[in-house]
Amino acid sequence: REAEAFKEQGNAYYAKKDYNEAYNYYTKAIDTCPNNASYYGNRAATLMMLGRFREALEDAQQSVRLDDTFVRGHLREGKCHLSLGNAMAASRCFQRVLELDHKNTQAQQELKNATTVLEYEKIAEADFEKRDFRKVVFCMDRALEFAPACHRFKILKAECLALLGRYPEAQSVASDILRMDSTNADALYVRGLCLYYEDCIEKAVQFFVQALRMAPDHEKACLACRNAKALKAKKEDGNKAFKKGNYKLAYELYTEALGIDPNNIKTNAKLYCNRGTVNSKLRKLEEAIDDCTNAVKLDDTYIKAYLRRAQCYMDTEQYEDAVRDYEKVYQTEKTKEHKQLLKNAQVELKKSKRKDYYKILGVDKNASEDEIKKAYRKRALMHHPDRHSGASAEVQKEEEKKFKEVGEAFTILSDPKKKARYDSGQDLEEDGLNMGDFDANNIFKAFFGGPGGFSFEASGPGNFFFQFG
Repeated sequence: REAEAFKEQGNAYYAKKDYNEAYNYYTKAIDTCPNNASYYGNRAATLMMLGRFREALEDAQQSVRLDDTFVRGHLREGKCHLSLGNAMAASRCFQRVLELDHKNTQAQQELKNATTVLEYEKIAEADFEKRDFRKVVFCMDRALEFAPACHRFKILKAECLALLGRYPEAQSVASDILRMDSTNADALYVRGLCLYYEDCIEKAVQFFVQALRMAPDHEKACLACRNAKALKAKKEDGNKAFKKGNYKLAYELYTEALGIDPNNIKTNAKLYCNRGTVNSKLRKLEEAIDDCTNAVKLDDTYIKAYLRRAQCYMDTEQYEDAVRDYEKVYQTEKTKEHKQLLKNAQVELKKSKRKDYYKILGVDKNASEDEIKKAYRKRALMHHPDRHSGASAEVQKEEEKKFKEVGEAFTILSDPKKKARYDSGQDLEEDGLNMGDFDANNIFKAFFGGPGGFSFEASGPGNFFFQFG
């Protein structure tokens, strides 16, 4: 009678949703009469409402040990198994209920739920092997609707979130589990994995080591720990070689480091950028551009890689690409330095679209006044229309065009002020210099200084000499 009174009080609190008090009274009932299946069943129901499924499972199992025909006991045991992710054990419980009561609709529905969870587990396992981590996350989310207390499903979801680069979500799931169970090796492994993929390798190793203390045979933690240590060592060796100026060795070490773990996107992005820097030092600029491109493919927020690639584009005169990269950098970090780099690239791009007078004369950009005069003399004589009077109309037209361009180039580069404006990227026509008004013949006359006419005369097949009048 005393135990029944405790049970009735427990029922009253349960009805009010005061599950803690209900738990206390059901416990008193069990202490008073420990062989009553319904008391354990009621306490199991209360523990389930409190989310304490492992304890609830023990009570539910005790209830059916005391009375194997206790339908609610089997239902609660099945629900606990399912909530904890053991769908196979849950199915056996619900089948037992249907043996006792074949019309039990709750057992029929729960058996379907357990079958659904088993299906999601099977699909997730196959998709994990295929590295379709998004699909695994989807399957685990669906499974967790029926198995909200399953740490195994949560860990698998968290691991896949980490592999997808969704580190805050993955850490949140792992941290929730560690709050409940600080010794959970799987959760420790996932926390380490997130840090490892965020390039916090030293901290990651600490978590992997801790996971291995809890579970020495944890294969994933063991592999991740080994990779993390190897990656850290190889990257540091590469950095040391680079600082010593041993670029060939640095290149080899960074390449070896890139082969350790293709999943570590953030660290590999840095390694590609580092190798790109090495290639730029070795003047292998196209290879450097390729490395920086690989870096930003892995991490499109990696400013250093964009800056390195932009400089390589500048060095190879790919100014449009350089401007695009500097624009990306400036949009992300609006600093004075980045603004100036963008401005410089835009100036070079503008300059590259004009006639290259240095190229027309065949001289270096640092050519002296005498070198510019010598180059003009050579090119002007080479392309003078009189020299090609016997050629086809098409050739005459092309040589006349080149003769005029040589005159333009000399006019600009022989005048210090015009040359300075040209070198700075200013538009000469905006400054009032209409290149279409130049008379190449007048420039030629002024340069050679002949008092009368001049002509080219043949002195033999293919040979000409220049004669002043």
